[in-house]
Amino acid sequence: MGNPKAFLSVPRQEAGYRPVHERIADFGEVEQTLNTGERKLQASRCMDCGVPFCHWACPLGNRPPEFQDAIYKGRWREAYEILTATNDFPEFTGRICPALCEKSCVLKLSIDSPVTIREDECAVIESAFREGYVEPRQYPRVGKSVAVVGSGPAGLAAANQLNHMGYDVTVFEKDEYIGGLLRFGIPNFKLQKTVIDRRVRVMQAEGVTFKVSTKIDPDHLPEGFDAYCLCTGTPQARDLNIPGRDLKGVHFALELLAQQNRVLSGQAFTAGDRITAHGKNVLVIGGGDTGSDCIGTSNRQGAVSVTQIEIMPKPPVGHNPSTPWPQWPVVLKTSSSHEEGCTRRWSLSSLRFIGNKEGHVTGVEVEEVEWLPNPDGGRPTMKPTGKKEVIKAELVLLAMGFLRPEQKERPEGVFVAGDAATGASLVVRCIAGGRKVAREIDAYLSKK
Repeated sequence: MGNPKAFLSVPRQEAGYRPVHERIADFGEVEQTLNTGERKLQASRCMDCGVPFCHWACPLGNRPPEFQDAIYKGRWREAYEILTATNDFPEFTGRICPALCEKSCVLKLSIDSPVTIREDECAVIESAFREGYVEPRQYPRVGKSVAVVGSGPAGLAAANQLNHMGYDVTVFEKDEYIGGLLRFGIPNFKLQKTVIDRRVRVMQAEGVTFKVSTKIDPDHLPEGFDAYCLCTGTPQARDLNIPGRDLKGVHFALELLAQQNRVLSGQAFTAGDRITAHGKNVLVIGGGDTGSDCIGTSNRQGAVSVTQIEIMPKPPVGHNPSTPWPQWPVVLKTSSSHEEGCTRRWSLSSLRFIGNKEGHVTGVEVEEVEWLPNPDGGRPTMKPTGKKEVIKAELVLLAMGFLRPEQKERPEGVFVAGDAATGASLVVRCIAGGRKVAREIDAYLSKK
C-alpha cells in the first residue's frame, strides 16, 4: 500500500453530476469524471484492510484493495488486469452498480466516507479502452458449442467466459439489439449504448456469434448445440389490477424506457404509438430504481410535473439500525433523477384509475396506509386509514418490479442463469450468475 495514511488526509471526492439545468436538456450521461491525479488520490484512501469487507460484499468477488493500490501507483494496466480477472464488464458496473462494496467499506463504518470504488472501477476500464489494453484475443477451440439465449448481463457474461474456455458460442436475442435490460431498461443518461456496442465488438472479434431478432422458445431449443444457457430475464412486470387499468395513458415502466431508448437509436414511432410525458402530469407508482429512471426520462421529455408514490413507508435517513454495517443499508436514496424535479410520497395505496369520456387516464385515487408490526413476526401488516385523495395524472407509469419466472425442470444440458434463475436482481449479480453457470457448463461438457 503506497500511502497507508491517505485516508486521514485525503477526503472523499466524488465526480458528481452535470448541472441539472444542463443535463435535463439531453440524454447524455449525467455523471462526470475526475482527472487522473484526483483519481489516484481517491484510490490512495484505500486502507488495504486485513479483512476486506468490500471483497466480501461484491457478488463478483472483485478485489478493490489490489486495483486501488495499482491505480495509486500509476499502474493502470495492472489495475485493469486485476479488475477483469473477476469482472467481465467493469464499464457496466462502474456506471450503474449501487456499489455494495462501498457500503461495506471500513471507512463507511468509521467516518461515513468510503473509498470511491465504483468510480475508480469505471476509470480503470475507460483508461484500458483508451490506452488500447482491451485487445481481442483468440482462444484454443475445444470442438463443442453452446447456445446462450438472452443477451443481458448474465447472457453476455456466460458467453464471454465460455468463449474464453474455447467453446463456440452463439447468443440468441429476441430484440433487434444486443444488451437486454442494459439496452432497453436503463436510460442513456446512466449508460450510453455505445458502451454496450463497444464491448459487443470485442466479443465478436474474439469469436462469439450474435443473432438478433431471433426469438427462441425455451421448450423447443435449436438443435446442434452441446449445451444451452437460458438467460431470458424476468419478462413479466408486476401489474396493478385495479379499476381503470385499461385506460389509455397507463403503462408499464419498461414500455416508456424501452421506447425512449429506441427513439434515441434512430427508430421512429407514430403519434398514436409514442409514449411521452411531454406536457403531462406524470405519476410513477413504485419507489425503486426503475421508478427513478421513469422520473429522469419524464423530465427530459418535458413533463409538467412528476410525482412518485410508494406503498411502503419512508425509509430512515442516513442510518437504519435494522441493516447495520456491513450489510446493504436500507435507507432513503435520492438519485440524480430525483434531484431533477419530483414530488415523492410514501405509504400510499392505489385504489383506482380515473379517466375521461375519451377513455384516457386523468388521475389516480389513492389512500394513505399505516404499517403495523406483525404480532407473528415477519412482514408488517398494512392498515388503510380512510384518508383518500386523487392525484392528477395524464400519464401513469407502473414501476413495481417483476414477477419471478416459473422454474421448470429442464433436460440435461440446459442451464439457467441471471434473473431467469433468481428473479429480478442487480446487474452485478447477473454477471456473477453468468460466470457461475459458465463454470457449470464447462464442468458438464468436460465430463462428456
